[in-house]
Amino acid sequence: MAWFTLIIAGLLEVVWAIGLKYTEGFSRFWPSVGTLVAMLCSVGLLSLAMRGLPIGTAYAVWVGIGAVGTVIMGIWLFDEPTSALRLASLCLIIGGIIGLKLSH
Repeated sequence: MAWFTLIIAGLLEVVWAIGLKYTEGFSRFWPSVGTLVAMLCSVGLLSLAMRGLPIGTAYAVWVGIGAVGTVIMGIWLFDEPTSALRLASLCLIIGGIIGLKLSH
């Protein structure tokens, strides 16, 4: 259950990271509310996942899911670049996440 909670926390990190773009510096009310709710839920679920997982593993996987997901969403929503080096770097992050999961 801790891994499932951690994955949801990581996905919510993607939501709030992308949400920051839509808040326009927290000047738009509803996007700001949604972003803040996603932040609180993400960190709250991370703390729950840490009850059953090592702190270093949980935090690194949470950040990794957030980073990879945010880059993918940035490519999809905002036409950010997709160079070979950028995609290879994402694969390295994904490999690290898998390695942490397998080593636990």
